[in-house]
Amino acid sequence: MPKITEDTRYFISRLDATDPKRLGSIIRSHWGIENHLHWVLDDAFDEEQQRTRVGNSDANMAIIRHITLHLLKTEKTSKVGIKIKRLKADWDESY
Repeated sequence: MPKITEDTRYFISRLDATDPKRLGSIIRSHWGIENHLHWVLDDAFDEEQQRTRVGNSDANMAIIRHITLHLLKTEKTSKVGIKIKRLKADWDESY
């Protein structure tokens, strides 16, 4: 039998808190999108290991990674994952 646990979370929102099931669904949906994006960036670009910290370089590189991710997601000629598409683009200038 699985162990049941209970946690308390606090959120700042303009949403109506009288419907906890709906509120929970919205929060889980938001974090699902957020976690998915960060997982892809970390997996394909090893974002957590980036050490650019001078001036605006970290923000600039994050923008470049987001643009690159968008371009790779919209590219449909190759049915492989983002990481492989990134490697393919690195190896083949015509890609």
